[in-house]
Amino acid sequence: MIAAIKPAGANTRGLLAYLYGPGRHDEHLDPHIVAGFAMLGMPDPGRDPDTTLTQLAHHLDEPVRLRNSEFGRKVTDHVWHCPVRAAPEDRHLSDAEWADIAQRIVEAAGIAPPGDNLACRWIAVRHADDHIHILATTVREDGRRPKLHDSGIRVGDACRQIEKDYGLRQLKKGDRTAGRRPTQAEMHKAERLGWEQTSRDWLQDRIRAAIPHAGSAEELLAYLEADGIAVKPRRGPSGDLLGYAVGRPGDLNKDDEQIFHPGGKIAPDLTLPKLKARLETTAPEEHPSARRERPTTPWHQATDALDTLRPGMADDTHAQAHITALSELIEATAQKAPSPLQAELRSASRAFARAQRSQIRAENQAAHTLRKAARDIVQTATGPDGSALVALLAALVWAAIVAGRWHEAKGHAHQADAARQAVQHLQTAADQALAPTLTELAARRPREQAHRALVGDVWAAAPDHAERILTDPAWPALATVLADAEAGGHQPHQLLKEAAAQRELTTARQPARVLITRIQHTGRNPAPNRRAEAARRRSTNGTWPAGSEIPAPQQAARAATPGRNPRPRR
Repeated sequence: MIAAIKPAGANTRGLLAYLYGPGRHDEHLDPHIVAGFAMLGMPDPGRDPDTTLTQLAHHLDEPVRLRNSEFGRKVTDHVWHCPVRAAPEDRHLSDAEWADIAQRIVEAAGIAPPGDNLACRWIAVRHADDHIHILATTVREDGRRPKLHDSGIRVGDACRQIEKDYGLRQLKKGDRTAGRRPTQAEMHKAERLGWEQTSRDWLQDRIRAAIPHAGSAEELLAYLEADGIAVKPRRGPSGDLLGYAVGRPGDLNKDDEQIFHPGGKIAPDLTLPKLKARLETTAPEEHPSARRERPTTPWHQATDALDTLRPGMADDTHAQAHITALSELIEATAQKAPSPLQAELRSASRAFARAQRSQIRAENQAAHTLRKAARDIVQTATGPDGSALVALLAALVWAAIVAGRWHEAKGHAHQADAARQAVQHLQTAADQALAPTLTELAARRPREQAHRALVGDVWAAAPDHAERILTDPAWPALATVLADAEAGGHQPHQLLKEAAAQRELTTARQPARVLITRIQHTGRNPAPNRRAEAARRRSTNGTWPAGSEIPAPQQAARAATPGRNPRPRR
């Protein structure tokens, strides 16, 4: 059940004319009052042919006129309007049931608190099976104005309880992070001008596309202006940027003047302070003992950076920062990916834009590495090779899954749902990107003897998932990837262990595909020098690493395959 409180109006008679009229498409049938502030003697033009809309409006506006005459200052925003609609699949409610629902909503809103005999005047009009309209005049009988601050939240909470009590479809609780829905006027204007999106939706997409390109709020506005978007900055006497508004080219008012929308009216996370917090972060200091190796391309760098978003992150502010930066990385990937994948990736970016907003404050400094990876991608002149793109897309799928699980754990229902939608689009893009690679890898699968040895590696490295991996249609391609990695000096069982640790396989639809992308990414570099690594650990810790070079189960698996090393390759 949705209760949508409309902006305050000033014409009670005009709204009644709509509620009792035929509707825009003659959809209003049998309009009548089902509830009101004082049903006894309530004039109802829908039931009494001798009652007019003007009489009903006069009855509702009486406290407003008394206040205006007493204070000498006219109230012009006194009409409170709230349509309340049931879901299409819900049963049709009776007039008595709608009356109870209307009473509970005006009580929750503060229009008519329980037991308050001096509350505002209101009525609920029904002219269709699936919804009512509540109209109230927001001047109390004692001349005071009602306290309606945060009424939308209270009404939403009341609707969630009404859904449970009446057995209706249960919607997710709001958390004040959703963007504004397009108004009827905005949608009609877009249709009239032949636009696929309303101006605010169009501007939101352009701002989000520009964020990975900018290192500050000033750079962001300059980028938008260069992209042909009308920008109106608000500056203080010192020239400091205090706010901004943007306009879509061709979006003009009745006087042919450009219409501007403040960032905060476009989306809650696009206010200037929030953009500054995201964009104007500095790189954290690197510990002197940190490894100096760097990925060879921005695509590899981004895949490595995604490993910082792990399940069970303890610090909520850090988790929120990484999820926000993940949104930028998805958008950057969509901009630079091959054309056949861009539609799915842009859909993923739009869906995840909702998933990255919550009430938890983000410690944006913590996600600097991930945000830098997004900027490096949009600034690179070359696209990714096949394996690098596949690895990044697979990592994005897992990161979006992790983000969704975090939101679920925090009770963020809308964000978790948006993350699931993004995962679906990302998974589709990843499958499309991986298909040619799978065909090529499967065509040069290892010989039978090497294949049997790799089966032993799988059982030794991931015994809980071995059966699913080996029956996955992508197993022949994974066997080729493992053989290629071994030829480069890597140990297949070790690569399998590392890949399985980076992305749990229990929920993976096709575990072999997941392992392929991870192993291709980690196995692209030469195998590490084990003696040098052992010497480094001894010099640091004063002890040799425990355990043999090859685990016992793996030794047994290899012992069962004669002539394992070296093994023939096709």
